[in-house]
Amino acid sequence: MHLDFESKIVSMSALQIIRSEWEKDELRVVFTNGVFDLIHPGHVHYLNAAGNLGDRLIIGLNNDVSARLLEKGSGRPINTEMARATVLAALQMVDAVILFEESTPLNLIKSLNPNVLVKGGDYEIADIVGAPEVTAAGGIVKTIPFVEGFSTTSIEQRILKAGLDKE
Repeated sequence: MHLDFESKIVSMSALQIIRSEWEKDELRVVFTNGVFDLIHPGHVHYLNAAGNLGDRLIIGLNNDVSARLLEKGSGRPINTEMARATVLAALQMVDAVILFEESTPLNLIKSLNPNVLVKGGDYEIADIVGAPEVTAAGGIVKTIPFVEGFSTTSIEQRILKAGLDKE
């Protein structure tokens, strides 16, 4: 039997109820965030490592508007927010996906109070949004190294080059 993975894509009010239940059950909640535009092995390894730091993994997903604010390039994100959320929700290690529209997930982090906050290895812990709030509440902040050779930008460049080579 397969679970309805799309039910993992939740609103803030629903996630606060779920988070409260997880807290009652003394489950360790991990939070990470990002655009996750073209899911690749680097993302999968990262999310698996993040999920292994606790019992439940929440992903704060930049919606299309906030993803554009990050200036990752024209035409980005390539996939819509619901397409990206659906792919993430289908991953076994992901327990909840919530879209956010701000430029940072600080309000989400404050509301959800995760036990563990995780970002990629390109961040210094002191520069991670929400790190002071998580540590002040007794949580921890971790970084996970990148898997070399994988990035959405490099995939996008290979696709563009392949198209140009056919012309």
